[in-house]
Amino acid sequence: MKTNLLIIVYSIIVVLSVMYATQPIQPLLAREFDISVIEASQFTAIVLLFMAISPIIYGYFLEKMCPKKMLINASIILLVTNICLGLSRSFESFMIFRTLEALVVPAVLTSLMSILASIDKENIKFNMSVYVAATVFGGLVGRIFSGFIATNFSYTYVFYSLSFAIFISILLIRKLDFDGEANILKPKFEDIKNILKDKRFLLIYFLMFCVFFVFAGVLNVLPFRAKEISENFSEFQISLLYLGYGMGILVSLNSKKITNFFKGDLNTIIVSTIFFTIICFTLFTEDIIYLFILLFLLCVGMFTTHTVSTQLANSMKSSQKSLTSGMYLSFYYLGGAMGSFFPSIIYKSYGWDIMIWIFGAILIVVLYVLMISKKRLSKAS
Repeated sequence: MKTNLLIIVYSIIVVLSVMYATQPIQPLLAREFDISVIEASQFTAIVLLFMAISPIIYGYFLEKMCPKKMLINASIILLVTNICLGLSRSFESFMIFRTLEALVVPAVLTSLMSILASIDKENIKFNMSVYVAATVFGGLVGRIFSGFIATNFSYTYVFYSLSFAIFISILLIRKLDFDGEANILKPKFEDIKNILKDKRFLLIYFLMFCVFFVFAGVLNVLPFRAKEISENFSEFQISLLYLGYGMGILVSLNSKKITNFFKGDLNTIIVSTIFFTIICFTLFTEDIIYLFILLFLLCVGMFTTHTVSTQLANSMKSSQKSLTSGMYLSFYYLGGAMGSFFPSIIYKSYGWDIMIWIFGAILIVVLYVLMISKKRLSKAS
């Protein structure tokens, strides 16, 4: 059982590394392909877009496939696309292979989650917390690994190294002791409509859409901001700015203590969103050390809001928990996809400061909506 868990955790870390490996090297890729920040931002946005639609539509396509078989097939495609990314010498070819990659990443993660939920049904909650921690750690490792390899070798070696890691993952997956059926969400339109009629769910989905929009916007434009502050910043130094992302692991593992301290889920969400908003308004700084510290705090605010909002959404309806969770993830990743792309347009046209002011305005609206809806949400918390 422990061997199965370790294989799944390794595979999750590799896939999340693939998802976010392009982020810290976007300025390098922009120079290599002679493209703007807007085009470079699409490398992350396209993956998050497919992550957004996967909980709603992927279940219908993947329903009749064995999760293990689907996992192996999708991982092989991921291996090939990563090799092709390393070989790509134009923006168009790179984007084609990145889009193919974006198509299979949700299939890999869906398979891994399905297997993880089935291999040890007595410890599902623990396994899901491991899944969350592994995704956060994978996102962190992928960024730092990418920056280090690109600085010391070449950006092409980032993708070749990831291909090798995927190859190891495929070998390990073949040894997984699991041959069960898939347990994948297949939502009906009527069920989705009924959940959206509940304003409590709409509020939580709106909250996380906006918060992740801002968070993804900051993190995706961050490499270009670092280069704006100093052209001498290497890709590895840029990747170290993402170390604060690791706070997500600490927050997810201590979420109960945090909610107990603030006396409830709703209070915690309000406090963490206020904290996130305040930190957002301090990101005007041109001091890179100060920015590094602020990003740690920004991650604390974001991951606290995200973790506790997930718990609150799951507690608001006794039935259809898979659907409410799936819809939560769809709104969450849709916010991330849009946040990874549209802020880059603002940044290119008006600069970092205007982008941060717009983010702040969005968060103030979110806080206002939260406060006027406090009574409705308090019934669920």
